Amino acid sequence: MSDLDLSKRLAREVALIGARLINSGLLTANFGNISVREGDYFFITQSGSYLEDPGNLIKVPLIGDAPTGASIEYKAHREIYLSTRAGAVIHAHPPHSVAVSILINEVIPLDSEGEMFCPSFPVVSGKPGTDELAKAVGEGCRQSSVVLVRGHGTFTMGNTLEEAYILTSIAEHSCRVLWLLRAAGGIGSDFT
Repeated sequence: MSDLDLSKRLAREVALIGARLINSGLLTANFGNISVREGDYFFITQSGSYLEDPGNLIKVPLIGDAPTGASIEYKAHREIYLSTRAGAVIHAHPPHSVAVSILINEVIPLDSEGEMFCPSFPVVSGKPGTDELAKAVGEGCRQSSVVLVRGHGTFTMGNTLEEAYILTSIAEHSCRVLWLLRAAGGIGSDFT
């Protein structure tokens, strides 16, 4: 299969997951990015693309320069692929996850799904698109399939886009439960 044919097939998969992310309230507008690994490369959404209609994906090597137009978060995606066996990565901006990330350094879910599928996940720091962020996400993904970036959102990884999507949903659900408990006075301001 040619790179163009592969890119078109992957773009259809990305569009499906992108639409789910938007319909689930896990991101808005043209925020977020998605990638899929293929051997020594990964295909990532373009900078500023709408995930439900991503257009052509950009082929990025695991080692070397990224082509013009790749999402600015390609460095974090690359670091995840170099650090894990992930086949797909989703970066989204779920609102409760972003809010919780500003207050704590590690999320320990209290809901049953969170406890089962991602019993804890780190909160790391770094400015979008930087080497600092990529390094922090890479270190975090060695601990968990979910990494939360302070004030910026989630990076989730799975063997497939579907798995990464499910983890994004679970992480947001867990953070929403924590936020609701805090609002109800059920837990302290530090979420413990």
